[in-house]
Amino acid sequence: MTLRWVSAGLLVLILGGVATFAQQSSPQPHPSSSPPSAQQPAAKPANIDRNGVLMLIRSTLLALDQANKTGNYTVLRDLGAPGFQANTAARLAEIFAKQRGDKLDLSGVAVIDPQLSLLPQIEPNGLLHMAGFFPSVPSQVNFELLFAPVDGQWRVFGVSLSVGQSAPVAPAPPEATPGKAVVSQKQAAPPKPGVPAK
Repeated sequence: MTLRWVSAGLLVLILGGVATFAQQSSPQPHPSSSPPSAQQPAAKPANIDRNGVLMLIRSTLLALDQANKTGNYTVLRDLGAPGFQANTAARLAEIFAKQRGDKLDLSGVAVIDPQLSLLPQIEPNGLLHMAGFFPSVPSQVNFELLFAPVDGQWRVFGVSLSVGQSAPVAPAPPEATPGKAVVSQKQAAPPKPGVPAK
């Protein structure tokens, strides 16, 4: 999944369904005189254990769930990094209005283990980035999260959420056409035993 970062404000993405992305954008590098073949620094794996990852994912999505259920986005905003706090609670309410209207229930994230599709990594801009999904029925919750370091803690910087099918769905069987009989195939006779060679 590729995110497009913009230079200012919040971004709402529609990714084939209901997806909402709220963030204060990261600073963009200024064009330099370096040759086009110069490579950008690569992301590196984050030094964070499984429990730390689970706490970050669950606390963020549960805060969003409570904000959606109450219509009060102040706590979600206040839990964020300064760049995320640049958004007003009213602006966050606008961004997540579709999920709130759909009564999306994220409480299952408290007990279901997420499956990560992007292991936690530190982006060149210093943000912690991870993505994955919570497999559930009838829909799975896909997420992508960004965290910024603030006073020795990771605080939410960006949230992307979408709802999709939890498993592939088989196509419906073709309907039988009325008036046509099913013809069984004639079974072939078993092969005759051969005569042993001398």
